[in-house]
Amino acid sequence: MVIRFVCSALREHKMFTSGRDALSTARSSGILAGKVAVVTGSTEGIGYSVARRLAFDGASVMVSSRKESNVSHAVQTLLNQGLNVAGTVCHAGQEEDRARLLEKTQHTFGGIDIVVCNVAINPFVGNILESTGEMWDKILDVNVKCTFLFAKESVPYMKKRGGGSVVIVSSVAGYQPLPIWSNEDNLKKLVEKIPLKRMGEPDECAGIVSFLCSPDASYITGESVVVAGGLFSRL
Repeated sequence: MVIRFVCSALREHKMFTSGRDALSTARSSGILAGKVAVVTGSTEGIGYSVARRLAFDGASVMVSSRKESNVSHAVQTLLNQGLNVAGTVCHAGQEEDRARLLEKTQHTFGGIDIVVCNVAINPFVGNILESTGEMWDKILDVNVKCTFLFAKESVPYMKKRGGGSVVIVSSVAGYQPLPIWSNEDNLKKLVEKIPLKRMGEPDECAGIVSFLCSPDASYITGESVVVAGGLFSRL
């Protein structure tokens, strides 16, 4: 039995510019038919797009996030599109919530084949010398420790299915520091660094995740796949 841990270096930002919708022109391959996926932080942005794409490609998907209203809205929207999804509230930083998410997925869909760790927090934006120990504790607890623990906790479920895939969604800023794009001038400076000269859209990150969870990626493991418009992304 092989568990595939794959890291995609992509991270949601709050400003998207082109309005592209990859599913508007895509045709479902059904390549994930019979598979069950859990996606954390999947009621908006990249997480939502990933959940939608996995379902579009045939998987049964458990949607989750911290707010019940967001979960209900996302699930109903996806059900209205004819996709096989369910949802539950989950604070990824809470062990009991993670356990409940995995158990509900098992109960609802009969197993788990795919885990996408998309949840991350950023409690501080600014001069790093002004950050506090509490901020670092939050970042390391949720972004690092809880991501590993959720992947670890999902392994027994995937073993029952003969294997599985874990995709960790991260940030291209891990390769290259990026300016804060909270204002138009900084956004323009950032876009100038990107060879494709625009910001990415959540749906443009979703297709690669579906591929990495599919049989076509069966000999790929331990890799970082960057979706960043050609932005320099090597250590």
